Amino acid sequence: MRYLERAIDHSLVAWKQDASHKPLLLRGARQTGKTTAVRHFAKSFEHFVEVNFEHDRGVQEFFAGELDVRAICAKLEMRYNTPILPGRTLVFLDEIQSCPNAISALRYFYEDYPELHVVASGSLLEFAFANLSDFGVGRIRNLFIYPISFEEFTWATDNALLHAGMLEASCERPLPSSLHDRLLALLRDFLIVGGMPAVVRKYVETRSFLACQQEQDDILVSLKSDFDKYHRRVPPEQIRDTLLSVEHQLGSKFVYSNTQLGLKTQQTKQCLALLEMAKLVHRVSMSYGNGLPLGGEINSKMNKYLPLDTGLYLRDSGLDLSEWIQDSPAQFVNRGKLGELFVGLELLKAGGTTLAGELYYWQREARGANAEVDYLSQCGNDVLPIEAKSGTRGSMQSLWIFLEEKKLSLGVRTSQENFARNGKICVIPLYAIGQYRHFLKPEAKTL
Repeated sequence: MRYLERAIDHSLVAWKQDASHKPLLLRGARQTGKTTAVRHFAKSFEHFVEVNFEHDRGVQEFFAGELDVRAICAKLEMRYNTPILPGRTLVFLDEIQSCPNAISALRYFYEDYPELHVVASGSLLEFAFANLSDFGVGRIRNLFIYPISFEEFTWATDNALLHAGMLEASCERPLPSSLHDRLLALLRDFLIVGGMPAVVRKYVETRSFLACQQEQDDILVSLKSDFDKYHRRVPPEQIRDTLLSVEHQLGSKFVYSNTQLGLKTQQTKQCLALLEMAKLVHRVSMSYGNGLPLGGEINSKMNKYLPLDTGLYLRDSGLDLSEWIQDSPAQFVNRGKLGELFVGLELLKAGGTTLAGELYYWQREARGANAEVDYLSQCGNDVLPIEAKSGTRGSMQSLWIFLEEKKLSLGVRTSQENFARNGKICVIPLYAIGQYRHFLKPEAKTL
């Protein structure tokens, strides 16, 4: 089976080469490619020991009692008939949430066996952390993994040269229209397929959207079957209803009472918190945008929420794509709130692997005001407003208002338009928004 190259591969190699490497913990939603990435990475080691605490529950007893990690490794050597040697063996503790003692042991690998390369991963890790008083803060390196980005999708579909050519463009030097149109067509396919690795692999193998939808159905069933694991006192149907409400309210301030089951505000908030812990939804907090950090000045009562993936969102919404698929790429991207969702997810993925991503937007709170900027990010040492437009038209009034009020010199509009410059505003095509920092490097240096 062909391995789909991921950006996190480079982070794993850098970790291996770091002489002072800490035990590594991969965090992300279920089925985002954590295990596959580690198995591919393991090929750079002479030996590989993979422990799956869900499939091999007998191993859990190795972590009972006193956590002597060298003694634990001696037992693992016998169990898997593989030598565990510093610098030559990668030890992979998968589905570690099923063995809380193994999570606690990570700190002792750092303190008592630092020369050994240890990677841990699991699903629903945040739920396990909630029941632990200490899991090695400061002694563990975290890497966060998301579904496949558009850049990674171009690698998977053998369009890496097209993407590399895109990086040669700038807001002053747009792409040739033929290349721009090809990238828009590829973006349409990506929005339908989404970034779940199994679905992308199916697309690469078959180029069939129907086959991709079948794979998406399997993933949705699997993800929703986990709902009864989140919290014993929260019925799974309430979590499903809240997720459906997130999809229906995409792009708008979330109204907690707007659920089909008529949940109370507190019930909806609890379900949202659980979905965030499972990383199936991402919060977009309203920030006043007066300075950095953006999270230092927010209105906690005003939030938007994004589902995990564009492909899963389209499939779970029950939309009939047979009509949409006949649209031109430009028409397709212009439907609904797909553009805004895509931009938010790309900004998360562009934030790097070492910190959990956070998203912000701005809305003027004055009575009767309707000015709103879709996303706020950081450029150099200043706030960067980003307005997402699905089409090629639309007023930038809110963006100009924000720039004037905050006395900023740079803003971004992302849409189906080619690269362009409009005074203080750089126009970056939707397909390039994941690399916005690359295109703004000269501006960032002058701020």
